[in-house]
Amino acid sequence: MEDIKKNRVVIKIGSNSLMHPETGKVDYLKIERLAMELSDLKNKGYDVCLVSSGAIAVGRQTMGIDTRPKKMPEKQALASIGQNRLMTIYERAFNEFNQLTGQILLTKNTILDNVSRKNAQNAFEELFKMDVIPIVNANDTISTYDIQFGDNDTLSAIVSYLVRAERLILLSDIDGLYTADPHKDPDAKLIPKVDEFNEELFEMAGTKPGSDVGTGGMRTKLIAAKIATKTGTDMVIANAKDVRIIHDIIEGDFKGTFFPAHPDKNYDVLTYIESTII
Repeated sequence: MEDIKKNRVVIKIGSNSLMHPETGKVDYLKIERLAMELSDLKNKGYDVCLVSSGAIAVGRQTMGIDTRPKKMPEKQALASIGQNRLMTIYERAFNEFNQLTGQILLTKNTILDNVSRKNAQNAFEELFKMDVIPIVNANDTISTYDIQFGDNDTLSAIVSYLVRAERLILLSDIDGLYTADPHKDPDAKLIPKVDEFNEELFEMAGTKPGSDVGTGGMRTKLIAAKIATKTGTDMVIANAKDVRIIHDIIEGDFKGTFFPAHPDKNYDVLTYIESTII
């Protein structure tokens, strides 16, 4: 994609990375450290956008629900409860570093409709000009298909396309793409770089999400990587255990999986979204 914005980075963090795995409750220290990292990137001169999952997870915690909801209306209700609380947590964390944030909730229709998509892009651009960090989530409360984004993996790639980002960083509960499931196979090896997508790669990724809290697995991250790289954005998968890895990634010295951009002028991302995301 043309007109890639240099020093513009999108960071995505999943639900399971925001919650304590032992209790399923919010990891406030992780969020505070994330706010520090992103605020410092802003101070370095970067345009920063955060794509954050977690609304349903925070809603579950608020309502004392221990298991992942199965019925769509329950997911939507919990998203409504949790989104407001999640943004309050973020606002307090970023305020510690005098960094303003703004909320953007996207739907599939927003992205596909030409007028709505342009309006969203204009809003992003104005927020960047104001030195505000946009915090993006899918509008799970009103749009059932947005819950299918895969814990926002796909959404983060779409956001990178919308804002013409130079780099997308997916923070996960695993170091990157492995040759096999490292939790089950001690011989599994981390793949440091992926230049080409094929079916073998997707078979390697499997289909299951990593936890009871999140909905995204490695397969959704590969789909995100395909979207990002074909629309001109470099992508990295890295472990969110220590969010200071964000600066390591920016400096080019990190442990993870790197997907370099390979812009494809024939790739129609909007057609893919319309036909694939339901």
